[in-house]
Amino acid sequence: MPFLPVKFTLQKRVKLAQGLWMLYWLSVIVGILVFSLGIFFKVELRKRSELMDNNESHLVPNLLILAGALACGVNALGGKVCHDSLDPGRYTRWKPVLKPYLLGCCAFNLLLLLVALLCFLMQFAVYLTLAEGLRNGIRFYKDTDTPGRCFMKRTLDLTQIEFRCCGNNNFRDWFEIQWISNRYLDMSSDQIKDRVLSNVEGKFLMDSVPFSCCNPGSPRPCIQHHLTNNTAHYDYDHRTEELNIWTRGCREALFSYYSGMMNGIGALIIATILLESADMAGLRYLTTALESMSDPESPECESEGWLLDKGVKETFADLLVKIKTLGKGNQVEEGAEEAS
Repeated sequence: MPFLPVKFTLQKRVKLAQGLWMLYWLSVIVGILVFSLGIFFKVELRKRSELMDNNESHLVPNLLILAGALACGVNALGGKVCHDSLDPGRYTRWKPVLKPYLLGCCAFNLLLLLVALLCFLMQFAVYLTLAEGLRNGIRFYKDTDTPGRCFMKRTLDLTQIEFRCCGNNNFRDWFEIQWISNRYLDMSSDQIKDRVLSNVEGKFLMDSVPFSCCNPGSPRPCIQHHLTNNTAHYDYDHRTEELNIWTRGCREALFSYYSGMMNGIGALIIATILLESADMAGLRYLTTALESMSDPESPECESEGWLLDKGVKETFADLLVKIKTLGKGNQVEEGAEEAS
């Protein structure tokens, strides 16, 4: 007995075909949106690729671009089938490809599900990538003359200004590395010599941060040097006063930005899966309703459409039998090859 049978008249079949045609073209628009978001996400990752440890995070935008392109093609074809279903002559040529098309739609939905899962699961990998990349970026901030690192200072400064952040975990990360190149230090100065010699690794460390850490909204001129020295500034106590630099770390700020984007894209992909499932169910009802017409020459006759040819249990049982038969067939072929 068919699963979820529905009676159809000519008027209902026409309305179903027209509604599915509109739904398929809505799916095409959603596919264009997914494709565009994949490109946007890839561009956003590439803009800050210097601050990322590897390129593994580009797997998600690449899959989004692929899924968006496939969605446009698959749904445009489905819309064409629905349009031609109103003309028996045109619909006849689609009959041989409808079953493979629906199977392809199922595979496409599995791909969408994989993309949605990756959008949520890959966030931890992005977090680790940002942590290591920002740590290296701060360390190479001063290497403006080193090939491959010439633009690290510019990238990091723009990131701190745009995302209103400072350092990797917080602004104190700048205290632990030398972020001013030796070419800009007056090594004849006793004060600089003493600071370099006092460090075991011979680095020029100080309790200062780059200008890009300054908060332009603060009423006080930016205090970016001698942040922990209360005597260096008038009416200043770093332990109680609100600093006029960004105190949020860039890892947290960037991860919040990228994770929010990935969560939004994941939610859109789930909505797309639901929309594709509705398309598939509607097309299945339409095709079975057209095939079950008692008199194809008389469009006015009633017909019955269904979702599955058998019940859910019977359908899964048949599917398992086919899989087992396929597995046994492969074993027989392997045995024949060994015997020969």
